[in-house]
Amino acid sequence: QVQLVESGGGLVQAGGSLRVSCAASGCTFSINDMAWYRQAPGKQRELVAAITRGGTTNYRDSVKSRFTISRDNAKNTVYLQMNSLKPDDTAVYYCNAKRQIGATTYNYWGQGTQVTVSS
Repeated sequence: QVQLVESGGGLVQAGGSLRVSCAASGCTFSINDMAWYRQAPGKQRELVAAITRGGTTNYRDSVKSRFTISRDNAKNTVYLQMNSLKPDDTAVYYCNAKRQIGATTYNYWGQGTQVTVSS
């Protein structure tokens, strides 16, 4: 099993910055990809950014050049640095970890951290 604990959300004005963190514990040795998703009220959960164990990243178009995902494999932690925040970025942000055991992929989720951007 893998446990994920997010931290760092909060309230910020438009144009400001926040960094959210996600610390993994448990069977972390077999975690491959980690990612951040978000879910705004009344909307579906969407992928924000993902990073492989080797450091390859991908982002949804609306956050490219504003958000940066990174990970510290030694600390089993993934970060999301969010700059130039917009009110549309307001959502609960969830950490996701994928663990590959043979042909089966297991998904783990954190409890979520609220990010609110005021206009």
